[in-house]
Amino acid sequence: MTQETLEKSVLTRGSFTEGSLVIHVRRLSGYMILGFLAMTVAQLIEAVYLGVFGKEELAAVAFTFPVVMALSAMTRGLGIGAGAVLARAMGRGDREAAGRLATHGLLLVLIFTITASVSIFLWAEEIFTLLGAKDVVLSRVIEYVHVWCIGFPAFGVAMVGSLMMRSFGDPAYPGVVMTVGSVLQVLIGPVFIFGFMGFDELGIAGAAWAFVLARTTSLGMTMYWFAYKERIFRLQPARFLGSCKSILHVGIPATATNLIGPIGAAITTRLLSEFGTTVIAGFGVASRIEAVVSMVVIGISASTGPLVGQNWGAGLYERVEEAIRICIRYCMIWSLAAAIIMWVGAEFFITLVNDDPSLRETAVWFLYIVPVTIGFMGMASVATSTFNALSRPIPPLVLSVSQLVILYVPAAMVGLYYWGYIGLFFAMGFANVSSGILGWLWSRRMLNRAKLETR
Repeated sequence: MTQETLEKSVLTRGSFTEGSLVIHVRRLSGYMILGFLAMTVAQLIEAVYLGVFGKEELAAVAFTFPVVMALSAMTRGLGIGAGAVLARAMGRGDREAAGRLATHGLLLVLIFTITASVSIFLWAEEIFTLLGAKDVVLSRVIEYVHVWCIGFPAFGVAMVGSLMMRSFGDPAYPGVVMTVGSVLQVLIGPVFIFGFMGFDELGIAGAAWAFVLARTTSLGMTMYWFAYKERIFRLQPARFLGSCKSILHVGIPATATNLIGPIGAAITTRLLSEFGTTVIAGFGVASRIEAVVSMVVIGISASTGPLVGQNWGAGLYERVEEAIRICIRYCMIWSLAAAIIMWVGAEFFITLVNDDPSLRETAVWFLYIVPVTIGFMGMASVATSTFNALSRPIPPLVLSVSQLVILYVPAAMVGLYYWGYIGLFFAMGFANVSSGILGWLWSRRMLNRAKLETR
């Protein structure tokens, strides 16, 4: 098979411009949900492992959430920028440009993740002290983060690579990459954490080493797909800066948008730290459980980008609108299901990790309140993916800043004053609902205007 024939074959099987949109959404979101769920379940099982040691370890991991989320958000922002330009290139049938953008995008991510890891490693104590970690908990945080930083570049490149694979039209392999890495992390975690099979007991540092080894494996699988399975790499050093400019046009605002969530988590963590280690630990456990059910709507909304990008690039505007409607409908259906699951099983899920009564009370309140609003969070994510797919990254940034500054922070202050830490959870739900409705209305208006501009 010649290279030209291979590229035509890949373009045909990777196209979302033909066929049932319902099937495309199910395939894209299904495989991505599998991968996302595997990652979040692995994090939850890690919490179960660390719960054996005590509340200090659980609280330490909770303190790492904002920083880990921030680094992941910035990396994912670069992936969103690369995915947006890739999807439109594939919609036009320009695989050569797509390959060049993918290669340069991965190099850009590698440079960023190495720089970020070194910075966090050097200033870990100052960062987590600022977040409110103290004494034994602070030492546990540093112990964990210093090892975790070693594996972050591999994790970041594999994550962005998975986003790019979807823009190329492969919904299955990214889910496999994330699932294999997560399963491996769960399997080898106890070996390092508890000291099985002749290894020393490393405790919380062992959990970080499991992450490093598992995500290095994911990186290897990602490189196999790009270099050998699809032969996509196009180095072309002279065009690196041009590719970076195209990617960062969407990537920088997308990164800023993604950072709003971690900033909100950092604010929440700092406010909750005043209530003590038990409340922080309960919040950390509940957040991991909630992340499992949230990954479904994130997986659904993530399918919006490739579908909108390819169909918009092909001029199929009606398919763009239908894809958005399908994704929102599925997000709302799952939100109702998730709320029922949490209302019925919250106490049981928490007890699996830790049976401290005060910890359980904090976590249960969170799971009663926040998961019911994740469908609206999905609506906001669908809107954000739509904007980014069309290289209009400013509206998502404005939407995210508004969610934090105008909606969440004032509501959190009021909730904290009247209802204590439970009020913060109500504020999270309020911000999810409000931003979801606003994002949906704004994206509809933007699509109508964009269609008129292209005619």
